[in-house]
Amino acid sequence: MALRVIDIYHPDTDEALDVPDAPYDVLGHWTYAIDDDQRVDRVLMEVEDTEAFLDWVDDAVITEYRVVIHAVEATLPRPEVDGDEGEEDEGGDADEEDTEGRSARVGRAELYEYARDATDVSGYYYALIALSVVVAAGGMLRNQTAVVIGAMVIAPLIGPNLALALGTTLGDLDLLRQSAWANLTSVGLALSGALGLGIVMTVDPTTGELAGRTVIGIADIALAGAAGAAEALAVPRGRATGLVGVMVAVALLPPAVATGLLFGAGHPDPALRAGLLTATNVVSLNLAAVCTFLLLGVRPRDWRDMEQARTSPRTALTLWGGALVVLVLLLWQFA
Repeated sequence: MALRVIDIYHPDTDEALDVPDAPYDVLGHWTYAIDDDQRVDRVLMEVEDTEAFLDWVDDAVITEYRVVIHAVEATLPRPEVDGDEGEEDEGGDADEEDTEGRSARVGRAELYEYARDATDVSGYYYALIALSVVVAAGGMLRNQTAVVIGAMVIAPLIGPNLALALGTTLGDLDLLRQSAWANLTSVGLALSGALGLGIVMTVDPTTGELAGRTVIGIADIALAGAAGAAEALAVPRGRATGLVGVMVAVALLPPAVATGLLFGAGHPDPALRAGLLTATNVVSLNLAAVCTFLLLGVRPRDWRDMEQARTSPRTALTLWGGALVVLVLLLWQFA
């Protein structure tokens, strides 16, 4: 049972917030004044309840406030969750309806912070991208699969891609711009680096590691979709993202590097097919991630424009789904 402590700082009204105990379980509630003008309400609850609770805070607290969320490593004695037995007998059906579809994932606020941090790329991030391109190119040119896998371990591609899918799902234009820029610069660096290597090195397009990135089929779309779904499942639950990041890099790094190498070496036809595979994988990955976010119950909540909040999931599915259809048609033309 993952727990969170939520501190709500608000103007001191000499009264604690009247926190309801439904549809979430409040495991602890404390309040105290921290100075003459401000009060803090501290609430302990399970991580899957935080999103609904924060939505209530935004609706109920009409004054200016600040929320700070803390992860709880441990607490003694262990809190007891109400309603496991007694409430099930009296109102079991209603309780099942209240909790149906809830998943043990972090709330929208924590997920958003992770995505925003992931788009704040630095020189260290770009250095890892450049190194992964060199390693991947060396593995492809020597037809050494293990070396290519090593490049996927180095490449830090999961964060910006997850942020792009989340920004599309939530209809958050700022997050979309930041994540799109991080992804474009990452792909641009990979392509330009591989292009330069392709110019100065001997590239054989029939090499297995290169030729395999110029053949596009349903299996490639399924692989990228699985990677997108995996990243959208792992991060909201706070799972380790290292192995999932490798899976994302499998879908993105090798075809991008193959595109640059083949273009640089003067092989435009296979380079175009590798580029098409790269674009198809990007779209498939993000479409699967958006669908997974929606299945997990991640929804936009834009209090300034509720109509935009209601339409953004449909817009996300339409954009990524339409892009995938276009790419599939292009694949059919190239086949």
